[in-house]
Amino acid sequence: MDFSINLTKRTRKRKLKSGEAVLQDRYVLNYIDPNSGRRRQQFFERKRDAEARQRDLLTQVAAGAYVDERTVPTVAEAIDHWLADREGNVKATTLKGYKVVCAVIRGPLLVGSRRERADFTATGAKPKGATFLKMLGEVKLNDLTTAAIRAWHRTVAEQTGTYTADRAKAHLKSILALAEEDFKVRAPSMPTGLSRARHKPKKAILTGELIRKIIQAAADDEQGVYYAFPFLAGTRPSEQLGLLWEDVDFDKNLIRIRRIQERDGSLTEMTKTEAGTREIPMGKTLRELLLAWRVRCPRKGKELHRVFPGPGRLQPWPKPRLGGGGPLLYQNFRKRYWEPAFKQLGLPYVTPHSARHSFISTLQAQGIEVGLVAQIAGHANPTVTLGHYTQAVRGGAAAITALEQAYG
Repeated sequence: MDFSINLTKRTRKRKLKSGEAVLQDRYVLNYIDPNSGRRRQQFFERKRDAEARQRDLLTQVAAGAYVDERTVPTVAEAIDHWLADREGNVKATTLKGYKVVCAVIRGPLLVGSRRERADFTATGAKPKGATFLKMLGEVKLNDLTTAAIRAWHRTVAEQTGTYTADRAKAHLKSILALAEEDFKVRAPSMPTGLSRARHKPKKAILTGELIRKIIQAAADDEQGVYYAFPFLAGTRPSEQLGLLWEDVDFDKNLIRIRRIQERDGSLTEMTKTEAGTREIPMGKTLRELLLAWRVRCPRKGKELHRVFPGPGRLQPWPKPRLGGGGPLLYQNFRKRYWEPAFKQLGLPYVTPHSARHSFISTLQAQGIEVGLVAQIAGHANPTVTLGHYTQAVRGGAAAITALEQAYG
């Protein structure tokens, strides 16, 4: 498109407080806004500032990156836009967590202890004599720079720790990406080489041999599917406990993850994130465990409902248990099913979430492409899978054997 900017000089008379009349020169840029088609003017005291802005506008329009500065949102407005976009796509508690982290981006940040900051976030009441640090909330997106983000990250790390700073930076990256897409404001590059949190030890995960012992024991245990399931399906505990029989498709050998169980036992008709809604292929071993359990599983009334309900009253085989079918709380799941299994088998204890970790790492160790692993695990992108869940489940000898086979 044709775009031109006229630079003109205007001289006007100004009357000082002393009463003296002086002449003042101003430099004016005149152009038609490429987006709205309206006439625009910008005024400058110095010619070189007007010329610099003229070059900047011409470059923006040529690159298709022109944005009317008057419509550019602040970082705080971009945060609100991002949170509104997330609402309905993630569960309420996840969204609440996002808001807590976004408060560190928006500011102001209370200088004090973690408890003092939590109380301020919850109540909004400022402690007497409190000191606050300005964050990024009031900065216009087109004024936000990589250097400003680096300085902000350093401040947050000093006040709250590197974990919070890095988590907030990850949220900011997502916020700016959405703003760039919706508001056409180019986002600055994220700073690199920032201070990193202290190394966190990897989760303890079981070897394939030990997992086989668990699966074999589950096959001979009426309720063994409770502790074998996450090793075979890679689900989060909230997804396992929220699973209904209507989501287990024996014809297509699929398990559909559509909801989660909250801490109080209630069901939420969405998963932790949008990507968490997925279909998990059901292998032969898991299929046989579930088919055997379906016969004995406590009913809700007379109908099958939850796959992993609270226990009912035992009846002689093959009658199902009575009085069960309600929710099984997570702490009861661990106490009644999970912990006793490891104790009876004499295995090193790992958490239910470590079973998911083992599932994901084992798939990758077996050569399954990371994109498919991420899809089955319910990750938004493979970066999460690689960054947080990849862990060696085979020894170095397996790597050398694979290398020799490749170079055979």
